[in-house]
Amino acid sequence: MNVALTRREVDGATATLRLFALFHLNLAFSSIEEEQRGDVIVRCYWPLLHLAEKHGPIGLEATGFTLEEIAARDPAWIAKARALIACGKVELIGSGYAQIIAPLVPARVTEDNLRLGHDVYARLLGVRPTLALVNEQAYSGGLVGLYVDAGYRALLMDWDNPSAHHPEWPIETRFRSERALGSDGRTIALLWTNTVAFQKLQRFAHGDIELDAYLDYLHGQRGSSPRTLCCYASDAEIFDFRPGRYKTEEKLSGGEWTKLERAFESIGEEFALIAPSQALKCARRQPLRLESAACPIPVKKQRKYNLSRWAVTGRDDVGINAACERLYRAGADAKELCLLWSSDFRTHITEKRWAGLRARLEAAEARWPRPVMPVVAPKGEPVTARRIAIRTPHLAAELDRRRGLAIASLRFAGDDKPALGGLPHGHFDDITVQADWYTGDCVFEAPGEHKITDLETCDAHVWTEDGDSVAFARIDTPKGPIEKTMRFHGNAPRVDFDVTFQWPDFGRGSLRLGHFTLLPGAFDWMKLSLTTHNGGKTCETFALAGQDVDHGAPVSFLVSASHGLGMTEGWAEIGDDKTRLRVEADRETAPLLGLLTHKRIGGSLFCQFVLSALELDDTAKPSPYRGGPRRFRFSVNRALP
Repeated sequence: MNVALTRREVDGATATLRLFALFHLNLAFSSIEEEQRGDVIVRCYWPLLHLAEKHGPIGLEATGFTLEEIAARDPAWIAKARALIACGKVELIGSGYAQIIAPLVPARVTEDNLRLGHDVYARLLGVRPTLALVNEQAYSGGLVGLYVDAGYRALLMDWDNPSAHHPEWPIETRFRSERALGSDGRTIALLWTNTVAFQKLQRFAHGDIELDAYLDYLHGQRGSSPRTLCCYASDAEIFDFRPGRYKTEEKLSGGEWTKLERAFESIGEEFALIAPSQALKCARRQPLRLESAACPIPVKKQRKYNLSRWAVTGRDDVGINAACERLYRAGADAKELCLLWSSDFRTHITEKRWAGLRARLEAAEARWPRPVMPVVAPKGEPVTARRIAIRTPHLAAELDRRRGLAIASLRFAGDDKPALGGLPHGHFDDITVQADWYTGDCVFEAPGEHKITDLETCDAHVWTEDGDSVAFARIDTPKGPIEKTMRFHGNAPRVDFDVTFQWPDFGRGSLRLGHFTLLPGAFDWMKLSLTTHNGGKTCETFALAGQDVDHGAPVSFLVSASHGLGMTEGWAEIGDDKTRLRVEADRETAPLLGLLTHKRIGGSLFCQFVLSALELDDTAKPSPYRGGPRRFRFSVNRALP
């Protein structure tokens, strides 16, 4: 009996399973040297076109930069791709000019990136794609309007991470086209990619599983009604080529594109292989909100992939992101800025390419310079009292000198109670949160080492300057001193923090700042919400009532954070309908990542907003963009409700 025929008959007896595939092309791949790019075109990109010619339609997603690099090295490839697009064997999926993490950059940068990408697509391939793969599958609700305005009619986005935080979605949701609801109220059609599905195809090509096992997996995705599944949505550069990113990479044995041809031949015989855009014909019109308070920016694949990967890890993500922010504010060239903000510079970049990036950033900063904020020097006599009271027309604060001038309480004028401050030891019944909690402190944690904080007795100075009250603390730590200046404004309900770490070496670890601890008696728990920008023009608001949120929870011993907030306009607000607090970060000094913890514990609420300057993951390989002390500037103020 013919096995393929039997499977097809079973399919017909139940329901149709339609499959589509797309391959991601990226010559900026972090661990590929520039001189290897021609080899990638020969080994990976030409076989992809041959695969599409024989077994298409197949989707091809590439940045404008990648296409320009191919055109410079192998114009015949561009001509062939253009011909296959014209005859329907290849469908071009958009990306932008460079692969940037849109929830980490200002909206205008993403607008430029999408526009420049379209210019290259039209010039080299004669088409403007209407489907886009979200870069690194890092999605936020604020991005929807940007893609709509750029002319896209659909996005491709990972299923697994959004769905894990939306248990209310029916299981059939993963097998049909949906619509994503943006923060501005507009929607866009949505196609799901599938992590397990593309990894199954990779495992077959790499010799980990046999063809029958792969096909059995696909047949197991059938249901009682018609379904659509993305069977591949990942890198093209991992077949018959090894980027050298991981020590655990399979050894190159050759013939992997031949195996892919076998797989797609079988897919064509047993299933309906369609172009990605054909999967939109059955689109359901009920919009979904993919993000949530617990997972504000869903990202691809396993939980180790989260926003911190491109924000505060790598060799020096904070340093190079700050440089890009300075260039953006200085009016640097849009194409250059998109390239410098590319995600691949922030992960497993090689030593040679890292040196090239640093030189390129330094040259750009020399071309578009920005002024540097002066450092405040301490004034007046040292303060010896433990408790230090600060009073201005707009606020009242109490600082603890034995805790590095941490804020024990902060009350803004017009409020009955302090909104921020500390919670004493034993406030919560839960042993995991029974420690003292403060506001305005710094915590560094590294694997296998004792925690380092600034919650120590410090040298302190307090003085008045231009109507403001200024407090300075110098705290000695095992890694070096921390110098912290706080300015309590006399003409506004605002406190500025300027923290400098005189540490010659941070090493691998997690550095979190601010720890803005909301005092539960000052807020209506049922009306709490958080608002910020995650790459969009419009801000996003997350209701917190009943939500258990812990962005800074470790994923594993290797990955120190689970989620994060981009704060791409430099601020986040948290509070209820009467009292709202606005936390701001100076992105030109250091674009810090926002982390929220919100949980009800017994009869009280623990709600804390933290700014992360450094996290740990598999990309962390400390190598500062610039040497010397590290400085961080942020503030908190009373916002209008």
